Amino acid sequence: MFVCTDGAMEDGETGKFGTWDYVVLALMLVVSAGIGVYYRFTGGRQRTTQEYLLGDRSLSVFPVAVSLMASFMSAITLLGVSSENYSYGTQFIVINFSYGIATPIAAYLYLPVFFKLQATSAYHYLELRFGQVTRLAASFAFSLQMILYMGIVLYAPALALEAVTGLPKTIAVVSIGVVCTFYSTIGGMKAVIITDVFQSLLMFAAVWLIVIKGSIDAGGVLEVWRIAVEGNRVELDNFDPDPTVRHTWWGLVIGGCFTYLSLYAVNQTQVQRLLTLRHLKKSQRALWVSWPVLTLLSLSTSFSGLCIYAFYHKCDPKESGQISAYDQLMPLYVVDTMRHMPGLSGLFVAGIFSGSLSTVSSAVNSLAAVTLEDYLKPLYARIYGTALPESRGGLFSKILALLYGILCLGIAFAAEHLGGVLQASLSIFGVVGGPLFGLFTLGMFFPSANQLGAVSGLSVGLAIALWVGFGGPKPAPHMLPMSTEGCPADSNNVTTVVGDENPDDYFILYKISYMWYVVIGFLITLLVGLVISHIANSLRKVPAAGRDPDLFVPFVRNYLKRKHNLDEDCEDNMVKNENGINIVRISTNSSLNSGK
Repeated sequence: MFVCTDGAMEDGETGKFGTWDYVVLALMLVVSAGIGVYYRFTGGRQRTTQEYLLGDRSLSVFPVAVSLMASFMSAITLLGVSSENYSYGTQFIVINFSYGIATPIAAYLYLPVFFKLQATSAYHYLELRFGQVTRLAASFAFSLQMILYMGIVLYAPALALEAVTGLPKTIAVVSIGVVCTFYSTIGGMKAVIITDVFQSLLMFAAVWLIVIKGSIDAGGVLEVWRIAVEGNRVELDNFDPDPTVRHTWWGLVIGGCFTYLSLYAVNQTQVQRLLTLRHLKKSQRALWVSWPVLTLLSLSTSFSGLCIYAFYHKCDPKESGQISAYDQLMPLYVVDTMRHMPGLSGLFVAGIFSGSLSTVSSAVNSLAAVTLEDYLKPLYARIYGTALPESRGGLFSKILALLYGILCLGIAFAAEHLGGVLQASLSIFGVVGGPLFGLFTLGMFFPSANQLGAVSGLSVGLAIALWVGFGGPKPAPHMLPMSTEGCPADSNNVTTVVGDENPDDYFILYKISYMWYVVIGFLITLLVGLVISHIANSLRKVPAAGRDPDLFVPFVRNYLKRKHNLDEDCEDNMVKNENGINIVRISTNSSLNSGK
C-alpha cells in the first residue's frame, strides 16, 4: 500500500535535478550528436539526395523497424499513455490488436505501390495518378501538420518536466532542438535512423525503470494488478457499439487500424524509411518487426501507469495539488521515488527527451524531402529548364533540414502563448491523417477516380474532419474515481469523479470519440472523391487520370493488366462484316479462345 506522503515531496521540497542527472542527460545528447558527426564523415558524406534522404537504400531491417516505432512513439505518447491507464483504465491497450490487423494491409497492399515507384516523396505518386494540383494539396496538408506537431511534441514534455523536476523548459527545448537539428542536418537519414535505435533503448529504459521500481515497491507485479483491480482500473471488455463512448473495442480496433494505416501505409515519414531498404521483402519484414517492438513499448508504458497508480491510489497528486495535469504523473513519480538515487532521474528524462528527439528528427528529415521533391525541384526545372543536379540537391536538403529545425524551435517557444490551441495542434495530426489516407486509397484502389474527385474529396474530408475534431463545446471525458483519503490532513480528503456532465447537452457530432475522427475523414474523402469522379467522368469534364497498372494495389493492378491484355486480343481479332460493323474473329490460335 502506498500513498504520496511516503514520497520525497512530503517535506514540501520541489523536485531538483542533481549533478549526475545532468551528466546522464548530457551524455545522451553527446552520443546523439556524435552519431550525426560519424555519418557526416563516412560513406558518401551525405553529398547526394539519395544518401542524405534515403540512406543510399543500404540500411538493414532491424534499425529501420525500430526507427518506424520511434517515429510513432513520441514523448507525448509516453507521458500520455501512462496517465491514460492511471486516469481511465486499461481499455486503451486493446488498440495494440489493431496494429496486428493493419500491418499486413500496409505491407502487402500499399507498400508495393510506393516501392515500385521509388520516389523520395510519397506525394509524387499523387501527381502520376491524378495531377500536380492533387500532389501539392496533399503535400501542403502534410507539411502543415508536421510543422505544428514537431513544435508541440518538443514543448509539451518540456513543460511537464519543468513543473515537476525543476528542469527549466528553456534548457529542455533548446538542447533537444539544437542537438536534433545538428545531427539531422549533417548526418542525414542514416544518422536519424541509428539515433532512433539508440534513443529507443533509452525510451524502454525510462519506462522499465518505473515498471521495475513500482513493482518492487508495491510488493510484486500481482500486487500492482490487485490494486488496479480494486481501483476499477482494469477494463478490457467494453464492446459497446456506441461511437460516443471514448474507448471501446470497436473504436480502438477500427479507429486504431485507420490511425496506424494513415501513418505506416501512406505517411511520408514512414514511407521514406521503408524506402531506405533495397528490396521490397526487406521493407515488408521491417514493418512486421516494428509491430511487436511498438506493442512491447505500448504495453510497458501502459503497465507503468498502473505502477504509478499503485503508489498514488490513496492520494491523487492532482487532487492534492501537487501537479496541475496528469501528464506530469510520470516525472512526479520518478522524483518522488528515485530522486535520491544519483542518475536515475537523469536516465528517465533522457528517455523522455529521446521520445522528442526521434519524432522531431523524423519530421525534419521528411519535411526536407517533401519540400525538395515537391516544390524546389519542379521550380528549378521550370526556371532553368533542366533537372536539379544531385550535388545541389544534397546541399539544398541540408539547408532545408536546418531551416525546419530552427522553425521547430520557434514553434515550441510560441506554443507557450497558444493557450487552447495547444490541444488543437496535437489533434490535427490525427484529423489530417484520415483524409490523406482516404486520398491515397482513392488513387490506389479505384481506377475510375480522377483529379477533380481527388481534390474535392480531400477538401471536403479535411473540412468535416476538422469541424468534428475541433468543433465544440465537447463533453469532458469521464475519468475514474480519484481518492485523497491517504493525503495529509491539510489536503482535500475526498473522492472525486471528473467529467460527469449530461451528454444530452452536446451536439451529437461533438460527442463522438476521438478514435473515430480518422475514420470519418477517410470515409468522407473516399465517398466524395468517388461520387465527384463518377459525375465528372460521365460528363467528360476532366482529362483521363493516370491508369498505369503500377499505380494501383497488387490485386487491382493484376485485374487491369488482364483487362488490358483482353482488350488487345479483341483489337487484334476485330474485323468488319459486310455491313461495316466491327465483330470479333474467333481463331483457334486466339488467346481469347484458349482462355488466357
